[in-house]
Amino acid sequence: MAKEMPKTYEPQEAEDRIYRNWMEKGYFHTEIDRSKKPYTIVMPPPNITGQLHMGHALDNTLQDILIRWRRMQGYCAMWLPGTDHASIATEVKVVEKLRKEGVSKEDLGREKFLEQVWNWKREYGGRIVNQLKKMGSSCDWERERFTMDEGCSKAVTEVFNKMYEEGLIYRGERIINSGTCAIR
Repeated sequence: MAKEMPKTYEPQEAEDRIYRNWMEKGYFHTEIDRSKKPYTIVMPPPNITGQLHMGHALDNTLQDILIRWRRMQGYCAMWLPGTDHASIATEVKVVEKLRKEGVSKEDLGREKFLEQVWNWKREYGGRIVNQLKKMGSSCDWERERFTMDEGCSKAVTEVFNKMYEEGLIYRGERIINSGTCAIR
């Protein structure tokens, strides 16, 4: 029995089904293969302050083209996805949301406010990841990172301390763009 073809194309049905199939089959997951030349892109992580814009769409499309091209060339190619906490910008968004609810961050206290920030991250970080998936981004989603993940924070602290101990980070009397720290 032949299946009747719909009169109009419904892209969301076809695209969601195809992307789900790719994910289920693990097409974007990368296993280390030392016999292949590595090729890695670490996604410049979008901020969790809202949703993606056209600039993100362009940038992620270009990254997707590059990673798929390298996969087809036989590289051990991995595109590492993630989102960024955008600390001050996210704080502003959460404070604004709380203000609309008639609450201030001072009313909540530090721990309750941090809970609100993590709730914001779950909602908006998830929205951004879903938007990236909707675009068809071929990231290794099993390795997704958030800049405040424990491992990422620990790595930054470790490298900063090592650089400080080696004299690469110091306090100086010059004005620089990043504040009072400089890297030699």
